[in-house]
This record gives sequence, structure tokens and C-alpha cells, in this order.
Amino acid sequence: MLPYVRINFANGSIGGVEAMDDGCTGLICTAVAVPNAFALDTNYLITSLKELEALGITPESTGPNANVYKCVKEFYETAPKGTKLYLRGAAASVTVENLVDKTKPYAWPLIEYAAGNIRTLLVKVTDATGYTATTTHAIDAKVETAITKAQALAEEATESLMSPVIVILEGRHYTGTAASLPNLSQLTNNRVCVVIGDTVANSKGAAVGLLGGLIARIPVHRKVSRVKNGAIKATTMYIGSAVAESAQPDVIHDAGFICPRTFVGKGGYYWSGDKLATAASDDYCLISRRRTIDKAYRVAYIAMLEQVSDEIAVTGDGKIDPTIAKNLETLMESAIINQMTSVGNLGVNPEDDNDTGVEAYVNPDQNIVATSRLGASLRVRPYGYSDYIEVELGFQTTA
Repeated sequence: MLPYVRINFANGSIGGVEAMDDGCTGLICTAVAVPNAFALDTNYLITSLKELEALGITPESTGPNANVYKCVKEFYETAPKGTKLYLRGAAASVTVENLVDKTKPYAWPLIEYAAGNIRTLLVKVTDATGYTATTTHAIDAKVETAITKAQALAEEATESLMSPVIVILEGRHYTGTAASLPNLSQLTNNRVCVVIGDTVANSKGAAVGLLGGLIARIPVHRKVSRVKNGAIKATTMYIGSAVAESAQPDVIHDAGFICPRTFVGKGGYYWSGDKLATAASDDYCLISRRRTIDKAYRVAYIAMLEQVSDEIAVTGDGKIDPTIAKNLETLMESAIINQMTSVGNLGVNPEDDNDTGVEAYVNPDQNIVATSRLGASLRVRPYGYSDYIEVELGFQTTA
């Protein structure tokens, strides 16, 4: 071999990471099998409406599959091109509270199949033939049960799969009597929201595809009700039999639901808010706050995973060496800065050029030799939101 000079490219020094797929979505629905194309109780991953049509669910589909098609079509009318949508269908006999029950073979296998990728789970139901809803509180009572079940499902995904998720339910069989709706702000389900309103009149369900598509499109810190997002991708929105603006959207919103609304002087429909089924005093009462903290959870988990069972230098009394503690703080903060602060997910102080919106702390006064436990705290700063704008207007009487 002749003498030579070879220069090899080193890799891995920068420590770059792939951007998180914040818009990845799941859809659990009731459907009908399509021979040789779409099977029930089977997981699929699609990235376009065309791929759904390849599964035999098309514009010509009828019954439950027509609703699935409508949901996915509306999702991709709003979500970015190529957005991942994990899909699983169940028999029409499966009711909504069973679809989201973590102990049953419907939503949970889909979440497992997605290997932690699903951030938002949409639930779309078509009633079985002959089904009669109980609507004491203006929506199907099974939806009220499903709220609690969906919360348990989402918590299980967070705890056992390290995969926090938000569940979007339909306010099914809405009777049109807004004053009779249950007050969701009296609940404690901060991973679940309920939507009322659809693109067709007298719908038994709701346009969860439109809302889910918007969530997939906007950054985690952004509210779905932000006017600058643009109007909902629908010519007309209905709540029950009435156009949305005539169906007391303010009362529905105050009850903790998400519904379409209009603004005087501005065309189109917009979402009323991003409330979750929990109290306003809950730090995570909004989809935007929930998504922000969930992303921080995922980032911190990945950052600290490499530290599991690692050697930690200690002082003479078995405490963590302060330099090591500081390095761990920097590790967590750097991960959050790279994947959240840098893309505007966190609120930073505009008066402080050094503010990053994140603060980590590892107390060196821990006897890690005795416990083998490393405790740390991580705080990220959310944005404030201008939901209510009040302007004092009057005449200027002096120059």
C-alpha cells in the first residue's frame, strides 16, 4: 500500500438531537373492516389521506367508515403534510368509555404500538345500530364516564411508557341545552378535553379531526384559540342543529368544553379556548400548558436516561460532589434550551438576555451512597395568554 494521508470525520461531538415530533397523533375509532384492506383491532400508521384511502376507507364509504374518513380528511386539511397519524379501529358495538379504557384492547394497544410517539389521541365514535344515549347532562352519559377513563389511560401511558398524551373526546349526542352541561372545571382530568360542534348540522359527534390537526400544526406553547392561527378549515360550523354563533358558545365554553365560535367583524370560525377537564387552579388546565410541560418531560427523560446507574463522584461524607451536581443541572438545562427555548416553546424574560426559561437544580446534599437515588428539580416557564383584552377608550380633551 502506498503511503497516504487519511482524514476521518469525527462525529458525535456536538451532541445534536433529532427534533421532537410534537404533532404525532393517534386516532382510535369505531369502524367496519374492509376485506383485504382494513382490519379491526389492528394498528396502522398513515401520513396522508391517500394512505387511508389505500386501506379501503374512501369518500364512498358509508356507516362508521364514512365518519372515520371525514375525521381523517379534516385532520389532514389542517395538519402539516406528512404528519404521522396512528390509527386503530374497533367494532361499532364498542362504546366510547370502553374505547379509552386502559384495561381493554382498544386505545392502549395503539399507544403501545406507537412506542411513545403519540402526543394527542383523538377518539371518534359511531353508534351501533339501535344505540340510545342517556343525556341527563346534555351529552351522552358514557362520555362523562369516558373522561375519567381517558385520564387513567393517559396517566398510564405517562407512568409506564414515559409517553405523556392528551386525549380529545367528542361531546356526543349534545342536546342543545348548554345550561345542562356538566361543569368540567369541577373535575381533575388534566389530560382530557371534550369538543362540541361539527361541520354538519345535527351531528352526534364533533370535529375532533379539525382540532387535532390544528394541534399537530402549531407549536406546543400555542393556544388553539389564538386568532392568528387562522380560521377553522370549515365554511360553516354547527353546534347541534344551529350555526355555532347562535348556539350559546359562551355557555359551552364556560362549562369547560371546547367549541367553535365567531368574532364580530372577522370572518370564519375559531376555537373557543383550549380548556382541559380540570379546575382553572390546576397548573395544567390548558392544552398549551399541558403540551409544554409534556415536551419538557420527554426532553428531560431522554437527557437523564444516559445517567441511569452511572458512577457519581462523592465527597467524604457520601454526598454528591458539587461539580457533578452542577454538571447534571447543565445537562438538563441544555437539553431544554436546545429543544424548547431555541424554538420559542418557553416564555423568557425579554429584559434579561441570559434568561432561558428553564432552571434545573441538583442538591449536592444527598447521601447517594446510602440511597442510590438522585433527586433533581426542573422548572420551565410558560407563556401568559391574552385571552381577555380590555381597552379603556375615551376622548382626548387636552393637547
